[in-house]
Amino acid sequence: MPGNPQFGMFIRSMREEKKKRDPAYSLRKFAEAAGISATFMSKVENGEFDPPAPDKIKKMAELLEVNSDELLAMAGKVDPDLSGIIRDQPRAMADFLRTARDLNLGRKEIEALTDKLRAERGLDPSEE
Repeated sequence: MPGNPQFGMFIRSMREEKKKRDPAYSLRKFAEAAGISATFMSKVENGEFDPPAPDKIKKMAELLEVNSDELLAMAGKVDPDLSGIIRDQPRAMADFLRTARDLNLGRKEIEALTDKLRAERGLDPSEE
C-alpha cells in the first residue's frame, strides 16, 4: 500500500503548529513553498501518497525547522548527497558505517567523534 501515514501525520502536525503563529503555513502556501501542489501535499499528509522526492523533503525540513536527514529517514529516503559520498569511497565509508554499527555507537558518541574530527580539521563543530 502506498503512502507513509507516520510521515504525513508528522508533517501535518508540525505545519499546523506553525500555522497557529504564521498563516504562511496553510496547506496551500506550505505546499507552494515546498514546490509541490496542494493536492499532492494533502494526499501526503493523509498518508495516501508516498512522500515527495528528497529535494522537496529537504525544503519541507527547512520550512518546518527540523533536521532534513531525520525527515528523510522518516520518509524512508536518504539524502542523495550521502549516496555520492559513499560512491566516492565505497569500501572505506561502508567499513566506517559498519564499524559504527557493530560497536553500537550511539548518537552522542557519533556526534562526539564528528565534532572531534571537525576540530582536528579546523572546522566549526556545529556545522552539518
